[in-house]
Amino acid sequence: MIAIRPMMQEDVADACRLLNQIIENGGTTAFEVPFSEPLFAQSYLDGADKICCHVALDNQGEVAGFQWLGTYDALPEDCADIATFTQRNPTLRGAGRALFQETTKVASAMRFRTINATIRADNALGLSYYDKMGFWDYSVSYGEPLHDGTPVNRITKRFELSQSHK
Repeated sequence: MIAIRPMMQEDVADACRLLNQIIENGGTTAFEVPFSEPLFAQSYLDGADKICCHVALDNQGEVAGFQWLGTYDALPEDCADIATFTQRNPTLRGAGRALFQETTKVASAMRFRTINATIRADNALGLSYYDKMGFWDYSVSYGEPLHDGTPVNRITKRFELSQSHK
């Protein structure tokens, strides 16, 4: 059983380090610039757009992943935006699924109908994860440039919360 709980201030350093390792490895997040701990806390813990943010803890109680759910002005009012980050080495198998189960509980309780995820087209792990969670392809934004100018498509997927209760 993977322990899942709301992110707390004391998780910021570990979760920020995890995210920055993912950014440094490249190819699996739209982020290209590492986060400082204050920017991370503002973005994932204290932001006005945050609905919830949970951490997955490994057997030693260390942060092995986190999932944020928030609002985004470009989305319909009943649609929340999601971001998921889990450590790759070592991988905590089932962390993403456990995080998503908790996130959908919160989103359903808050009467959201849909969850939106936008993933780089070259992020095979991310695309596979959201497919496994039951997301379906919604739209594609073609040729979004990275910092170095390389065009990368972004795939938007949606999850209908009513399907999580079937």
